[in-house]
Order: sequence, then structure tokens, then C-alpha cells
Amino acid sequence: MPDTRTDVLKHPQNLHNNHANTWVLDILLNCILFIRLATFLSSVFATWAPDLFHYYAMYLCDLLMHDISLVMNWTSCIFAAATFNFANLPFGWCAITTLGRFDPRFGGHLVLWDLKLVLDFPPGSTILIPSAILRHSNTTIGRSERRYSFMQYTMGGLFRWVDCGFQTSEEYWASLDADGLAKA
Repeated sequence: MPDTRTDVLKHPQNLHNNHANTWVLDILLNCILFIRLATFLSSVFATWAPDLFHYYAMYLCDLLMHDISLVMNWTSCIFAAATFNFANLPFGWCAITTLGRFDPRFGGHLVLWDLKLVLDFPPGSTILIPSAILRHSNTTIGRSERRYSFMQYTMGGLFRWVDCGFQTSEEYWASLDADGLAKA
């Protein structure tokens, strides 16, 4: 999972977790259910936004060719990172799937605040949204029910890193001469 928090890092690198989290994440990343889900979400993305999918694929390929130390979660997945709920690209999409056991008639709805929408979002549902620009949440569920989210996304910092020639934006701007600055 490449990490590009520009406030902490000088270049993309694989996410680091403590020992306990690494153990659990390894189990989840090798679970056939999540492998299939990640592959499905990439297919949905390719179907509904083929140009944006191609944009992701080109940048991810360039990034991985430039730095072979970066490791993807799944080879069949276009997203550079995933979260299991423990700086997105503003026009990019985030894939969200709801899991668990709850009665969707009474809770677990997806709320898209900026669009003033409340959507039925039963277990097993998937949606692609520009999560960097849309505030979203879920309604509560019953006390004995369980709801989980599986989300995939690619951080905007990865796109900026490739755009800046595989360096920070500060390094990029500092490297430009007067002519380069005028063109930028």
C-alpha cells in the first residue's frame, strides 16, 4: 500500500503498521473474499469510468516501474490502498462496500450530505463516489446488528508524485529554471 502523506514523507512508500495490525492485515489481504471483492470493484470502476480507470492504470504503472519497492495489495486491483476502517484525488473515486448482518430497512443507509440524499445500502452493496469532495456517513443500525465497510481508494499524493517527476512538489518547483517557471 503506497503511502504519500507529504507532511511526513519525502516520497511514496509502503504503509507501515505495528506487529498486531500487520498480522491481521496479512490475513485480510490474503483472504479470497477480499481478493474477489477488490477485483470486482476494479471491474466496476473500469466499466463505469473507463477513461478515469485508464488514468489510474497509467499512473500506477509508471509509479510501480519507477520504484520497484512499492507493493500493491492485490495484483488484480487498480486502487493503491484499502482501508478496513481502522488526501484522495479530488476527482477520483472511492469504492465502498458494506458488509455485515443488519436489516437495511431500518438502518445502515448511506447518507450523501452534499447531495441531500439518503440511499438504501444493504449488506453487499457497492458504490463508487468522489469521497474527497462528498461528505458521507451511514445511519445507525440495531444493537445486535453488525455493519462493516470495505473501502478502496488511491491517494492524490501518488498522482502528484508522478506529475512532479517522482519527487515532492517542493523539489519539483525548486528544480525549475526561469523558463520552466514561466511555462508552469
